[in-house]
Amino acid sequence: MELPLDYMGFIYYSKSARFVGDDFDADILKSIPSDIRKVGVFVNESVEKILLLAEKYRLDVIQLHGDETPNVCKTIKDSGLEVFKAFQLNESFQFEQLESYHKKCDYFLFDTKSESYGGSGKKFNWQILEKYKGETAFFLSGGIGIDDVEAVKEFQHPKLIGVDVNSGFEESPAVKKVGLVKEFVKSVREKKMSDNKYAVNDRGYYGQFGGAYIPELMRANVDELRENYLKILSSEQFQKDYARLLDNYVGRPTPLTKVENLSKRFGTNIYLKREDLNHTGAHKINNTIGQILLAKHLGKKRIIAETGAGQHGVATATVCALFGLECVVHMGALDVERQAPNVARMQMLGATVIPATSGNQTLKDATNEAIRDWIANPHSFYLIGSVVGPHPYPDMVSRLQSIISEEIKEQLVKEQDKQNPDCVIACVGGGSNAAGAFYHFLDEKEVNLVAVEASGMGVDSGETAATITIGDVGFIHGSKTLLMQDDDGQIIEPYSISAGLDYPGVGPLHAHLAESGRAQFLSVTDQEALDAAMVLAKTEGIIPALESAHALAALEKMKFTKDDVVVLNLSGRGDKDMETYMNNL
Repeated sequence: MELPLDYMGFIYYSKSARFVGDDFDADILKSIPSDIRKVGVFVNESVEKILLLAEKYRLDVIQLHGDETPNVCKTIKDSGLEVFKAFQLNESFQFEQLESYHKKCDYFLFDTKSESYGGSGKKFNWQILEKYKGETAFFLSGGIGIDDVEAVKEFQHPKLIGVDVNSGFEESPAVKKVGLVKEFVKSVREKKMSDNKYAVNDRGYYGQFGGAYIPELMRANVDELRENYLKILSSEQFQKDYARLLDNYVGRPTPLTKVENLSKRFGTNIYLKREDLNHTGAHKINNTIGQILLAKHLGKKRIIAETGAGQHGVATATVCALFGLECVVHMGALDVERQAPNVARMQMLGATVIPATSGNQTLKDATNEAIRDWIANPHSFYLIGSVVGPHPYPDMVSRLQSIISEEIKEQLVKEQDKQNPDCVIACVGGGSNAAGAFYHFLDEKEVNLVAVEASGMGVDSGETAATITIGDVGFIHGSKTLLMQDDDGQIIEPYSISAGLDYPGVGPLHAHLAESGRAQFLSVTDQEALDAAMVLAKTEGIIPALESAHALAALEKMKFTKDDVVVLNLSGRGDKDMETYMNNL
């Protein structure tokens, strides 16, 4: 129970060597941490008895290992329980039989064919799973042991959601070799972040947040992307092209710079992850390079984007110029005025910039117009700039931005002889730079993750963009998340001096991190951000973007020890904000 497991199984099948027994004490399960889901394993048991035992033992999941019909699965699922259906595979297995179970189960579990209903302790040929083209995600099972770590890490399938380990780690039936389990879990999780509890599930949810709440006219485009993005992103050709462009076009890896003067000021060890040194001046290019390659794979010729501060618009216009594709960027009319240099850059790169004149004429309204454009022009590709929107966009953008935390881990080994910092700080509007900076640390509980919102004139001023602090659960731009809204559910217009942070919602990943307590959320006012920008400029010779200045301002609100290692993601440079700085300083 002390290990970072997602599920623990209890077998209620009397013929199993691991049968819990008829007098199993229900109080035993009360000691299991709430973040580990309790699975009851049954074989050809009546629905009535399954539901009775599920209530008695407060089970979260029912795993069915017998000949249960789709209707049995549906009945149990409709009762509010999660359902795993196990199937035994060999070379002659007919995957077509699984179609009738689709949507009646949450996950499948693929085990080795044996003469009995219990596990055989033997592996099957995993290559059989190349034939599986279904939509239901699955767990891989069947005799997996400590010697299979590398094979599990290398095995690729877009619907693989987890690994079931049992007999391969036992001294005797039901008695685990805990040390081996610990070693296996640690080794596999280092490679596959997508297996942890902060990752999106196959339906596009982080906890209760996410999903795809979209008009029917968008469904075909979103489904096309959902069905193909993981396959394309994991393909050898994509990986080769993406790595090449990040290296010799974007200019990665970006430096991890220890800022000595700032470190002395706060009495600790502060490093800046220098995303401001990317081509185009911000982290946004990591995402646009990846999505433009994906668009090319899908045969798209016209690219739509939304932008607030203009950095995503510039990054989109840049990659469209590189690949010779038409580029249309929607930008709030107010942002067009206050980010004039970026508008000029987009136009020089060949993009058409269309001002959004509805609402308060900022990022929310630009996103509305981009969605309308996509509905009117379904042959286009919508290149979303943050971890917002309908699934699969939040997950896709997070994966493409994860290069940030991947590099941090590698660079810290050289700097501090360890992979993990004590703290990672990043600003959050929609949240893509924070998602990238947090990604490979989400399952490392010792790393404090700090997300910084823009509170504008103050959280309670009515002029704020502090979504997590004052927001409620709602729906925006195709996703269930936290957003600022009134008692009638109408969106409250956000405000921030930073064009990239005045969004009334937040990406569903961040909503989940806030609700689960995995990340700490702070808020910073306009003035605090301006002051922090001046400190960095005058002590380190670096002028940050106003968005990044919010993250810097959080340092004043935190306590550190002299041995702490703090990494702050400097998401962009301040060239675009010089007029705002001049008008306010």
